[in-house]
Amino acid sequence: MAKKEKLNFYSTDPNFVFNDGEDEQIETLPPQQQKLRVQIDRKQRKGKEVTIISGFNGTEDDLETLEKTLKTKCGVGGSAKDGEIIIQGDQVTKVLAILLDLGYKNTKKSGG
Repeated sequence: MAKKEKLNFYSTDPNFVFNDGEDEQIETLPPQQQKLRVQIDRKQRKGKEVTIISGFNGTEDDLETLEKTLKTKCGVGGSAKDGEIIIQGDQVTKVLAILLDLGYKNTKKSGG
């Protein structure tokens, strides 16, 4: 993610309060409303396969909780960053089954 530039503002209004939008809380959608995509990726990974889960709408804590659950149930490593979960290996069918069991009904396989 790119860093935001710090903006300087001046106002003659003594009651002016600048809101840059960083205070907004992101709410995590319930699993039934999440539209997740599961795909396999080999690009820029020296031929190694990873399973990528994208489309998660919610907080970073909830994303990391889901990532930890998937890693534990698949028995592999992975990470969560930039709104995506990366699971090591070709785990597409296993991840799809786990997500459907967790209530993510709008989960689909993406790509080839």
